[in-house]
Amino acid sequence: MKVEFHSGVADKLGLACRFLRKAQAAGATVVVCGDGGTLDRLDAALWSFDPLSFVAHVRLKRAAAASAALARTPIWLVDDATRVATRELLLNLGPAMVEGWDQFERVVEIVAAEPADASAGRQRWRQYSARPGLDLVHHPRAAGP
Repeated sequence: MKVEFHSGVADKLGLACRFLRKAQAAGATVVVCGDGGTLDRLDAALWSFDPLSFVAHVRLKRAAAASAALARTPIWLVDDATRVATRELLLNLGPAMVEGWDQFERVVEIVAAEPADASAGRQRWRQYSARPGLDLVHHPRAAGP
């Protein structure tokens, strides 16, 4: 399993939007996790970040039921990754490891440059590092514009 970290990110939601657009173009199915506020902001951003493209996605809140029709949507923004059937790619925008992360084929962590998020990202890196057999890759980014 491959786990990728993108750290020092100045615009976490902007990078997530670009990443999801690219994943959709490649035909990938993606589960995005994070806190509710972050997922709500990402949901809104995916509708407006690029007026020339549409990133098909669904925001599934914890209490909502997943329907068969939603299964055709390639990108799911969820509060609980254990509720979804797809296990191709997990994108984590939150401060903690996602429950069930090890059931995915690939995990991508986006870590902001701000100190609290960077510290949480380092903690997750250590947790992943303790697991044998992972292909752990770090992609540092400049925190500037």
